[in-house]
Amino acid sequence: MSIRWKMLLTFLLILGTSFAAMAALLTGLVSSTLYAQRTRQVSLSAEKLAATAAPFFAAARLDALEETLHAAAADVEGRILLLDASGKIQLDTLSLLEGTRSSTPEAIAVLSGTEGLSYGIHPLEGTDEYAALCAAPMTENGRIIGAVLLSTPVTELRGAIQAVERQLMTVFIAVAAAALIAALIFALTLTAPIKALTTTIRRMGRGDLSARVNVHASGELKALADSYNAMAEKIEHFDQSRSQFVQNASHELKTPLATMKLLLENLIYQPDMPSELRAEFMQDMNHEIDRLSGIITDLLTLTQMDGQTAALKLDNIDLSALCEETLHALHPAADKANVKLCGDIEESVALPGDESKLSQVVYNLIDNAIKYTGEGGEVTVTLRADSRAATLEVKDNGIGIPEEDVKHIFDRFYRVDKARSRATGGTGLGLSIVRQMVQLHGGEVHVASTAGQGSVFTVTLPMRREDA
Repeated sequence: MSIRWKMLLTFLLILGTSFAAMAALLTGLVSSTLYAQRTRQVSLSAEKLAATAAPFFAAARLDALEETLHAAAADVEGRILLLDASGKIQLDTLSLLEGTRSSTPEAIAVLSGTEGLSYGIHPLEGTDEYAALCAAPMTENGRIIGAVLLSTPVTELRGAIQAVERQLMTVFIAVAAAALIAALIFALTLTAPIKALTTTIRRMGRGDLSARVNVHASGELKALADSYNAMAEKIEHFDQSRSQFVQNASHELKTPLATMKLLLENLIYQPDMPSELRAEFMQDMNHEIDRLSGIITDLLTLTQMDGQTAALKLDNIDLSALCEETLHALHPAADKANVKLCGDIEESVALPGDESKLSQVVYNLIDNAIKYTGEGGEVTVTLRADSRAATLEVKDNGIGIPEEDVKHIFDRFYRVDKARSRATGGTGLGLSIVRQMVQLHGGEVHVASTAGQGSVFTVTLPMRREDA
């Protein structure tokens, strides 16, 4: 059963139970009010008749009472019985029970002196109707000499009560119908976003990662839809990145393998190849193997960081000394490329970090700058720090990066100039590794570049870790 029908049934159950309790309460209240009113009326009539009849009954002048009792019975649309002290009926306005002894509880209670006035409702034999009986004592000098028993029909009273019940039932049906329509609209409005979300999740489960839920709602449902859409967008982006990563990795691994295969076939099918050419082929194969090894190493590094298995070995790192060492190590490469390598390093910049990973960050940025700066160019490395963060800036005046490529420069295997990148031996993963390692340290890396004018890579690292 769907949540929509569960809501409807629950709503109707609550409504029905509440209305039934209210109807029972109202019916009981109306019934008790009407019966109390009838009781007062009949009791007053019985007391007046008893007071009127007592002198005549004591004087045994029943003939003088007969006309009075018949007139009174006609006024109340009932029946009057006159009983003596033993309970024997001396006068009956219907002339049916005269001479018999009454056994009604009300008459017995009054004649015995147990009650001063007794009232009750009894079914009429052979019918579905009821009668109200009221007994009042006739007294003389404080002594009970008989009783007046007044019997009035309560059919009209019961009819009034039944009319109230019918009206309540009519109201209940009308209210239930209106409530059902309102509940249906409410359930449709409330469950429509849930249904839309469920449908979208099923589409996503069938492989449509572009499925998004469009919910026109507010509150928790809108928050749920927004959270789902954000999650779906991340999953789709992750899936696209994974597919692109696999494609790029396959291509990058295939290229050196194809080159080595070609070189190896030449060696196999040309056994009389000159030794100089053979040596050159072997050097090229060695270069491709180094390149393949570099790609695999970088892939493993990224995979470890993606899986959060690259735990940081935190220590208090002298970033100034690390930068100086890296500059010293890369000076030969800069000299070979005829690139001027300068350093402006603030002394004693220390912060918590993983020395090997920060060393790789600094090395990759400076090495990239040297590779993409032409002969006669200049690379400047600057390190500054304040109480909050250390800022490493690697600036070059090389080929720069086109505006449309800047936003992709940290993507895996992305190259601005693919031919030049492969010629320099790059894997297309260096800057991705830099970004991952900087983020692991709680820092940020940015690039500002103009094609033909050079680039500036800026790394910001916190001087204190928040989780320390």
